Amino acid sequence: MPIQDHPLRYKLANELHARPFPALVPPCRAVYLAVKQPKNAAGRDREQDIVHLKDLLDRHGAAHPQPGATHFSGRIGQNTLKWESHTEFVTYTVFLPGLGERPFDPTDFEVFPEDWLAKAPGVRVTSAMIRVERRMDDEEIRQRLEDWMVPESIAVSDVIDRDAVIAGDFRIDPNGHQRFAVFAKSNVGSRRVGRIVQRLCEIETYKAMSMLGFTRVREIGGQMGDLDAELTRLMQAMTEESHEEATLQALLQASAELENLSAQVSFRLGATEAYEAIVGQRIAVLREQRFQGRQTFSEFMMRRYDPAMRTVKSSARRLESMTARATRAADLLRTRVEVGRSAQNQQLLESMDRRAALQLQLQNTVEGLSVVAISYYAVSLVGYLLYPVADMFGMSKGMLTALAVLPVVLGVWLMIRSIRNHHGGGSGPDL
Repeated sequence: MPIQDHPLRYKLANELHARPFPALVPPCRAVYLAVKQPKNAAGRDREQDIVHLKDLLDRHGAAHPQPGATHFSGRIGQNTLKWESHTEFVTYTVFLPGLGERPFDPTDFEVFPEDWLAKAPGVRVTSAMIRVERRMDDEEIRQRLEDWMVPESIAVSDVIDRDAVIAGDFRIDPNGHQRFAVFAKSNVGSRRVGRIVQRLCEIETYKAMSMLGFTRVREIGGQMGDLDAELTRLMQAMTEESHEEATLQALLQASAELENLSAQVSFRLGATEAYEAIVGQRIAVLREQRFQGRQTFSEFMMRRYDPAMRTVKSSARRLESMTARATRAADLLRTRVEVGRSAQNQQLLESMDRRAALQLQLQNTVEGLSVVAISYYAVSLVGYLLYPVADMFGMSKGMLTALAVLPVVLGVWLMIRSIRNHHGGGSGPDL
């Protein structure tokens, strides 16, 4: 077409089909492994994951994935490998044809060589063994499940319009793996069986990943309790009018600690919320129905898994509430401190105004006295100047001096006033 495509159009469209479901024909088995780096898994060097995958492929002479790939599917010997890279972890699923000599035979996991596992760039989050058989009589299914799994923990469901039965006890067996079983009717297509197995792997993985959030909030529970008690103490101290500055500094310190704690756990709490939603969605799409009165997967999660997730949510809300409380209290106390300072500043300004008025009055008094003093000496000088002509006017020296007083005083006052006006001092002293 004449119009130009967006550079990412094909990449984004293909992303929706990047992880196709496997096609499985019962009877068969699957071994599953999820690996995660202990710290900063989201920011890990993903090239190490590719190198580790290539090492496994080279042992079977299999082709390598494309550079920068986030998923891969190919043959390794007689088996099929499915590899996926996620935000925090990578998963390996190997599908083996037929059934082993023993149900959930630990030797099936030998498709992952021991030395290769030892070099994994991370630690095991979970691993599982999945057994897929043709559906048989319900009583026979019940008997097999009781032999394979822990009866008090087992969850069993009819799924996908009763086309298959799925089961798991969500316990780690003596070999270190989870166990899941699928019994599919003969008319169920290979793609649908593959989707069921994929959903089981996803439920287990995202359940394990979300439980990391539960362990994290348990770790910070004591610290949150200490900060909560400190906040309560500081808010009680706010009702007192003394030591406001010290209380404000303590509140700001508590706020900083809360913000730091929130920054440390925000990613894990957010990821836990997302993983929990995925677990619920994956179970919902299975369209479960009860099998022989057993608890379903959703009921198992409601009784065992949901309380842990509610604890995570409660802790997240508590941390958010504590941060908001500390911020509001600090703002309130800061406002009170500023109001107190404003009142002190106002009192200081009023005191300065009074001192300035007193200084002005004192200055005017001094200037008035200076007029008198200068006038006294000026009258004396004028008197000495006029004494020789006193006899010419027939006046005594005292009368001549008295007549000179007012003009001299007026002249001195005008001179001082002119000097003050020249220097911006305002009007002169009152006479």
